[in-house]
Amino acid sequence: MKAAYFMQHGGPEVMRYGDVPDPVAGAGEVLVDIHAASVNGADWKVRAGSYRKLPCFPYVPGRDFSGVIGSVGAGVEDFKPGDPVFGVCEVTQEGAYAEKIAIKSELVARKPQGLSHEACAAVALIGLTALVSIEDTLALKPGETILIQGGAGGVAGFAIQVAKHIGARVVTTTSAANVDYVRALGADQVIDYNAQDFTRIVSGCDAVFETVGGEVAQRSFAVLRPGGRAAFIASGNAVPVSPRADVTALRPNVARDRPHLERIAYLVERGAVRVPEMKLYPLSQAAAAHALSQGRHLRGKLVFQVR
Repeated sequence: MKAAYFMQHGGPEVMRYGDVPDPVAGAGEVLVDIHAASVNGADWKVRAGSYRKLPCFPYVPGRDFSGVIGSVGAGVEDFKPGDPVFGVCEVTQEGAYAEKIAIKSELVARKPQGLSHEACAAVALIGLTALVSIEDTLALKPGETILIQGGAGGVAGFAIQVAKHIGARVVTTTSAANVDYVRALGADQVIDYNAQDFTRIVSGCDAVFETVGGEVAQRSFAVLRPGGRAAFIASGNAVPVSPRADVTALRPNVARDRPHLERIAYLVERGAVRVPEMKLYPLSQAAAAHALSQGRHLRGKLVFQVR
């Protein structure tokens, strides 16, 4: 099968496109013929060796996808060949930048009929991350105010819509070029981070969802009310140390499972959440997609059209 892969850690230029061995579905797994796969911010960090040194090459990255069941392994009874599905790899697995992937059947869900494969790949991991962070970790409630950092990004953009669906008031940060975009997602108040200091404008928030990292993460504690809570997904495995004893810092446990994927499908099908703006690439241009992703100023999602 064709895949985008790398043979060593390095910059975007180490990405290659060519043939790798076909996977085979084992017991409890399905083999998915991938039609679309998305690019996530973690992908270029894996390629660069920022997370961990990989034990073997070639290495095929990619964490979420949409496609059609090609075959099923022993014990799989809830899917059959030909079923359209979308899914997210478990934490220890990658491999979606390819024409096929073998994956546990409980990590895929049926693709909504009204959505393209590109759209389903675009919302899979970002939707799961946003739902775990907003609904499960922060337990956001109607009437609460939340600051969502980096609102034009894939996860943050999905989170804005989930928060509005819950009934919260949403404040977000973004660049001037993306103000209209995040307002269209439902943000009630938008702060241009290049022109305004969010800590001088916002205060008394019930919750913060931080997707940017660095000094932004540390400064986010300042906007919380006493008893407030903040969830961090861009600061590594450990949450930033809070300078305040009266607030709670949380690291969402973004486990992969079918129920969250089915909730994503439910929210999108009913119009509560819309698919993010997408920039499409053929899989053969993985290096260019990684270069854009690494720039960290992308609006929406990068998606590979695989077939």
